[in-house]
Amino acid sequence: MKSTSSNVLIILAFIAIYIIWGSTYLLNKIVVTELPAFYLASFRFFCASILLFGIAIVSGKSLKISKKQFLNSLLVGFLFMVYGNGVFVWALKFVDSGFAALLASTQPLFVLLLMRVLHGKKIKIKSVIGIILGIIGMYLLVSQQKLVAGEGAFIGILMIFTCIIGWSFASVYVSKADIPKNHLVSTGYQMIIACVLLVIVSLLLGETWVSPIEWSYSVKWSMFLLITLGSLAAFTAFNYLLKKVSTEKVATSSYVNPVVALFLGWYVLDERLSLQSIIAAVVLLIGVYFITSKK
Repeated sequence: MKSTSSNVLIILAFIAIYIIWGSTYLLNKIVVTELPAFYLASFRFFCASILLFGIAIVSGKSLKISKKQFLNSLLVGFLFMVYGNGVFVWALKFVDSGFAALLASTQPLFVLLLMRVLHGKKIKIKSVIGIILGIIGMYLLVSQQKLVAGEGAFIGILMIFTCIIGWSFASVYVSKADIPKNHLVSTGYQMIIACVLLVIVSLLLGETWVSPIEWSYSVKWSMFLLITLGSLAAFTAFNYLLKKVSTEKVATSSYVNPVVALFLGWYVLDERLSLQSIIAAVVLLIGVYFITSKK
């Protein structure tokens, strides 16, 4: 029974990082058109961390954290949320949400390479096939000239790739790191640390803070979903999966997220969705199958 319950939680966690995170590209795109990127991220993670700690306390979980756990949380909080999320959201000013998600689909490749370098883990043939298919799918997507012709697109693409590398390293690192065992507590500390760092960055950059009262309806609604689903549900599921399944399998969310982001960007924001994009999405999903499937 315990094994069955664990399997159900793993499946639900994958649904969260696949579907919910896929929708956050759209939600961030909506919010960043009105709010500064680092202020946006700091507000989002502050609210989410308070909710996480509140749920943990009500559930009777201890919030104690050792010095080593705090330092590890500081590192991964910075790589995941300050740089990996904050800079990524900033880059959405220059590229479409679906296109940004497509770039993020290269993450499994970096994860596998880092696991090989840092942990000496051999790369399985099926994983190699999946990665190759993922790269082919990504090429089909990014080779469409209309997607990369916008002003500032190059700097946006460059910064997104640095975010992906940082996120990949943190994914590999946290799978072995000493962090609080409870996933609510662990995620809460990462988010509150990231919030403090994001506030500092926002102030140094001179961002203009706008009261939530003055936000438009679409921004308020999008921020609510980012906090409750994108941060509270999906990121907790992400931390849970990093401890339960292999890191390269968790990284396959980077293949599915673009498919979700492309569709939502097309449906809600009228972003371009071509036949080539659809074919590429299918290739990406086949790549996910090869990485996640067992013999």
